[in-house]
Amino acid sequence: MCEVAMEEQGSEITDMEPCDSQGERGVMVVTPRRRLDPPLSVVWTTMLYCAELVTAGVLCRTLHEDKDVIWLGATIAFMLVPAVVIQFTLTFIHRDLGRDRPTVLFLHLLQLGPVIRCFEALVVYFKAGKREEPYVTISRKISLEKGQEVHKELEIGQTERTLATHRNAFKRTAVIQAFLGSTPQLTLQLYATIQEKYLLSVRLALMIITLISITYGALVCSVLAIQIVYDNYKVRLRPGAYLCMVVWRALEIATRVTTLVLFSTALTHWVFLVGMANLLFFFFLPWVEFWARKGSLAEGVEKNFSKLGTTVVLCMFTLLYACINVFCWSAVKLDLAHPELIDRTQSWGRLAMYYSGRFVENFVLITLWYFFKSDFYEYVCAPLLVVQLLICYSLAVLFMLLFHQFCHPCRRLFMYNVHDCLHCVCCRRAGRGARNGRGNVPPSYSTAATMVLVPEEPLELLDPQNSLPPDVTRQLGARESSA
Repeated sequence: MCEVAMEEQGSEITDMEPCDSQGERGVMVVTPRRRLDPPLSVVWTTMLYCAELVTAGVLCRTLHEDKDVIWLGATIAFMLVPAVVIQFTLTFIHRDLGRDRPTVLFLHLLQLGPVIRCFEALVVYFKAGKREEPYVTISRKISLEKGQEVHKELEIGQTERTLATHRNAFKRTAVIQAFLGSTPQLTLQLYATIQEKYLLSVRLALMIITLISITYGALVCSVLAIQIVYDNYKVRLRPGAYLCMVVWRALEIATRVTTLVLFSTALTHWVFLVGMANLLFFFFLPWVEFWARKGSLAEGVEKNFSKLGTTVVLCMFTLLYACINVFCWSAVKLDLAHPELIDRTQSWGRLAMYYSGRFVENFVLITLWYFFKSDFYEYVCAPLLVVQLLICYSLAVLFMLLFHQFCHPCRRLFMYNVHDCLHCVCCRRAGRGARNGRGNVPPSYSTAATMVLVPEEPLELLDPQNSLPPDVTRQLGARESSA
């Protein structure tokens, strides 16, 4: 007989169009045990880690034979530092220091931790279903499908939880590898290629792998942000949403790296000032906000940690957050006083300030490169290159807006969407004189689902334009009166 360990309650959102028909509410559906999904993300992250490590090793051998000491040292540093951090991260998540697993710890010392973890995940997956689960969790969720509320009970076994732990660990690994290793490695190799005026085949392969790793890491970062902010809902993204995010992140990161590299070729010493200013700003920003609110450190990081240990972990986490924001939008806001370290509010103002500031910074850097560029670019149409970089970054912003407006799985829960922000800006520009003669503003579909997220707010605040049907309003009023 299986043991029922605990009960969880949440909500599920499927990325479907709402239906006008109101189905029966409160129906309990017992969902049978689901077929486990293969740990493809674990395998893909391990492949990227091994491919980048091996390619960087081959490049280091070539640089050693050519006696390029400077490029060799920088390549080794950007290869080993993220690898060491990844080993500590995997050991911390799986809590192996207090367990008797000398072989696993030895492989971590050899920088092969992701390989053994991937092997463990595959073994767990292929052994699943061969014996009865002795430990089962009953998870109760509310599924919002085609306008109907259906209560579901899901059985989650120990095997599924183990695979979920591996997936979560490798998501963190992908982000660390992308922004502590791949991003500086790509910047270094592109700068070395321009300075040496020739391209090695192994260096080209390393740049392609690092660009793929960065794009995947930024994609994982965006998905993690959605899952953290809307952790009460089970989020499902369509293939079109993934495609939109890939284009958005690839254009954003490629434009940013190219801008920094071009600026460094013209004003080499100034690029360190720009990079350190960005890094220190985003590193100290969460701490300044934390000290301004006079909060206390989050106690949910690790129970066995002292104040010093908690501070060290938070500093490492803040460093990763700063490295992400130097090259692209992190999609989350740190709150060091919160137990989960993440502010779950959707801040459109913060998003607008980041992309506006980054666009201005890229424009200034590429303009300075245009005026101080070397003779190496005499056969390159510099004005056209400047325009292309600005257009590429503008396209990245455009795909970001398209994602939040049409492809975000929780867009119906936004208090305000991109459409509302643009409409508000247009209304402000229309002039204050026409405000009195204007009728009611047509309701936006992005505000209609706010009641699903916060049903306890008054109806006057949730639906100021009376955009909901009468039956939905009565249902919500009955729910509030019963509460």
